[in-house]
Amino acid sequence: MVACEPPFQLGQPTTRELETGASDLLTAAASFTLTGTYTDSTGTGWTISAVFLRPDREDVVVSRPGVKVEALLIGSQAYFRGQAFLAEHMGPDALSQTLVKAAGNAWWKGSTEFFPQLPDFTTGAAFRSTFLGSAVTRRTDHVAIDGAEAIELSGPRADVYIRAAAPHDLMRVQTKKDVVIDGLAHPDFEYGNFNRRGTEITAPSDVIDFSNLTTLPPVYTVVSVDTSRCASPCVVSAQIKNLGGLFGATAPSTVAFTMRASVSGTVIGACQAQVTPDVGYNATTSVSCTITLSGPPENAAVVTATPTNPGRA
Repeated sequence: MVACEPPFQLGQPTTRELETGASDLLTAAASFTLTGTYTDSTGTGWTISAVFLRPDREDVVVSRPGVKVEALLIGSQAYFRGQAFLAEHMGPDALSQTLVKAAGNAWWKGSTEFFPQLPDFTTGAAFRSTFLGSAVTRRTDHVAIDGAEAIELSGPRADVYIRAAAPHDLMRVQTKKDVVIDGLAHPDFEYGNFNRRGTEITAPSDVIDFSNLTTLPPVYTVVSVDTSRCASPCVVSAQIKNLGGLFGATAPSTVAFTMRASVSGTVIGACQAQVTPDVGYNATTSVSCTITLSGPPENAAVVTATPTNPGRA
């Protein structure tokens, strides 16, 4: 049967009615949801759960084992959160990974270029051009999708399932093997909640902007270590610099001092100092503590200082 011909079954909508209903609803709906799975260009499988609020708000969560990232699009602004995802996309150097740890699972600003782009699946005109019309070569009536009657419109790109009852909302799209749409391989998406706007999508508060490190919690690094007062008792100190801001940490930063024998590397003693009060971005301060020794300090012992920055939760 030609795709645009009316079906033989009496009482069933025409193919044109189905296509128009599905594409028009994608265009005009104030809100809808999309959930499912896809494979990216590297062959990695992901799950996706997204809410679209017209005209310009989206809340998209994508995940794979060990990695989850949530992205909010509000007009021209994009926000993200997900520490494991951030760690993969920051530099591998120690400073970058320290910033990742400090950020925790807080929201950060990002470019809209990194936001998931799904025009062929979420805009009516593009969806119709990609999956419907001349792209349909077969129609199957009386298909059950989650207990509801659907009609399947299939072609070389995908199987599209549209609700048989008016207004013929889109229910599911399952692309064929080796078909890539919007950079996604074999996406299998389910649609729902058309015009059932339940929650608002609002800009998060207390957002990190990596172009302005003052929006981070404190991130201390050691500038120098002073052992000139290490006698009996052995007082050690360090000058530290804050590469972040002042707010949002779950606990104060600390600096752990460790004394090791220069030859064997054996730990002779240790102590820890809390950084308080915090200092602002790019400012320096000093911390000190006393290492308890059983006797006079060993000649040429080495003292190191290691900061711990709890960051955000």
